[in-house]
Amino acid sequence: MNGAALLLATWFGTGYAPKAPGTVGSAAALPFAWAIAALCGSWALVPAAALLFLIGWAASNRVVAGSRSSDPQIIVVDEVVGQWLTLAVTPPDLLAYALGFAFFRAADILKPWPAGWADRKIGGGLGVMLDDALAALYSAALLWLVLKILR
Repeated sequence: MNGAALLLATWFGTGYAPKAPGTVGSAAALPFAWAIAALCGSWALVPAAALLFLIGWAASNRVVAGSRSSDPQIIVVDEVVGQWLTLAVTPPDLLAYALGFAFFRAADILKPWPAGWADRKIGGGLGVMLDDALAALYSAALLWLVLKILR
């Protein structure tokens, strides 16, 4: 596996966190999301996530191929994509981002259908990336609803 694929798949090394690498990867996504949303608007996170999904898929394929696992814990670019998709429904705001972080982590761990199905049935880099993107649909919807009620 090449260094660029590993660097991206681990989101610049955050996937090597000794505990909870998915949570660390999700947290590492937040400043990037804030910058994208502040510069281009919150909905710019959707095409940014789509582009990162495609690049992350390729990088994850390489890491999975060089690993003994179908979903190595060091791969956290999928968490970045999921976090960005979740946060696309809100402008940068500390409370909203904290809620979005918590909602996405819960959805990623619980893997509601079809995220759980994708996690179990789709292999390679696509499977790694897809379950988090699908989980993000739930967390984004919940974040939007909660913010609508709060505001």
